[in-house]
Amino acid sequence: MPSIAEEVASRRTFAIISHPDAGKTTLTEKLLLYTGTIQAAGSVKGKSSAKHAVSDWMEIEKQRGISVTSSVLQFTYDGCCVNILDTPGHQDFSEDTYRTLMAADAAVMVIDGAKGVEAQTVKLFRVCALRGIPIFTFVNKLDRETRDPFDLLDEIETVLGISTYPMNWPIGCGQNFRGVFERASRHVLAFEGDGRANATKKVDEIEAELGDPALDELIGAENHRNLMDDIELLDGAADEFDLEAVRAGKLSPVFFGSALTNFGVEPFLKDFLRLAPAPSPHKDALTGELVDPASDEFSGFVFKIQANMDKNHRDRIAFLRICSGKFERGMDAFHMQGGRKLKLATGTAMMADDRAIVDEAYAGDIVGLFDPGIFSIGDTLCAGKRRVQYAGIPTFAPEHFARISQVDTMKRKQFVKGMEELAQEGAVQIFREIGAGMESVIVGVVGVLQFDVLEQRLKSEYHVEVRRQPLGYTDIRWIANEPGSVDVKALDLTRDTLRVEDMRGSKLLLFTSPWNVDWAHDHNPELELSEFGNVSF
Repeated sequence: MPSIAEEVASRRTFAIISHPDAGKTTLTEKLLLYTGTIQAAGSVKGKSSAKHAVSDWMEIEKQRGISVTSSVLQFTYDGCCVNILDTPGHQDFSEDTYRTLMAADAAVMVIDGAKGVEAQTVKLFRVCALRGIPIFTFVNKLDRETRDPFDLLDEIETVLGISTYPMNWPIGCGQNFRGVFERASRHVLAFEGDGRANATKKVDEIEAELGDPALDELIGAENHRNLMDDIELLDGAADEFDLEAVRAGKLSPVFFGSALTNFGVEPFLKDFLRLAPAPSPHKDALTGELVDPASDEFSGFVFKIQANMDKNHRDRIAFLRICSGKFERGMDAFHMQGGRKLKLATGTAMMADDRAIVDEAYAGDIVGLFDPGIFSIGDTLCAGKRRVQYAGIPTFAPEHFARISQVDTMKRKQFVKGMEELAQEGAVQIFREIGAGMESVIVGVVGVLQFDVLEQRLKSEYHVEVRRQPLGYTDIRWIANEPGSVDVKALDLTRDTLRVEDMRGSKLLLFTSPWNVDWAHDHNPELELSEFGNVSF
């Protein structure tokens, strides 16, 4: 029977990040297709089919063809247990992506070969860079016309500030796409597309030396000449491949391919699993020490909460990243933030909204725990003699605000429950005026599309219709003074500054301009304001 250390060493846990429409969800599905996890891929934009992406399970995701919530997908391949964290590409849901990246040991960055590095890619890359996690790049859509690959590499290095090492090199693009040259094996992987987006035919590697006349027939004489020139330039100018630099997040291996046609997906997966790190240690915030993933003692943290994944049971699932040791169904654990012992009666392995009971899991795995309403994002669970607590996950300041109220006053109970549960997920942030009830609440979001998701989910999951009144607040500040040390009602503020509290009872101020923020500072010298909350709700 494998030891804990052997089980942990076989884990690979990574997030896939990209700008919208770069092909992230398509790549995710093709990875599942190649590993036998699913039998057919569903295009998120296919109008002729009722299929949808496995990772897009919400109704609004299926309607709009976008990912609005992170999904967890697990499969085994080539001796590895792989956990994919599929994240929303749309910038309005970037906060969910930021939280999910806290649970990943590596990231795969998908780039559209025609568009290069886009705005959302830059934002997500910076989060990965702050954590110093390895970043692998998949340049997608080679079956279409793309930019010069040298220009793409230069843009990645210039805009993102990370060195690159092309693991393969494209031979043409679009209608002239003939495959890729594998730099390590010196083999050509020839593209044999038949025009079908979901073709499952695997292409064979063809062993041929550059300069071999047989390559003229295989890829065309002009492509052969261009390839020889490109490889000579790469071999002469590029640095040697440095695995340590990859693991430190300083060097990104780059792969070229086409997720839509399946080309390059399996070679990428094999190389990724070979090069990507096993679960890395996490720091104990209590002692500052690193916790060994292969430790005998179990620990982990909650990075996501999702309500109503099972429409029949109206359940809540807390997604736990295991950081050390072994999870066993029915085990006892200590909830650090709650200060009490819990029995982890049921753990589930996730495939988007599908689930299966798991008897055991190890560091690197993501386990779904039934949540009766006691967990918050950032909470730590541990077992054994040692008490471990991982750092909380920051709350991001909302940028858009609206007052939300129920249409039918007879459904107040459902309205309150829905708003509280969605706030605990981190889908939105909820505030109420100090001393007011929950008849109407102020909702803060990072992106306006979150309002649409909120209204749709309240209607479909809680059967509550709401009114939305946009508010003109632009800046939010948490009052950072010790609780009770400042009389919030007595503060000298501008007339259009609003005093509110969040779901934890923390006091905040909403401002209509930065000028009003300065007024609050100038007229209340004792007031301490912060742009961030302690931990996400």
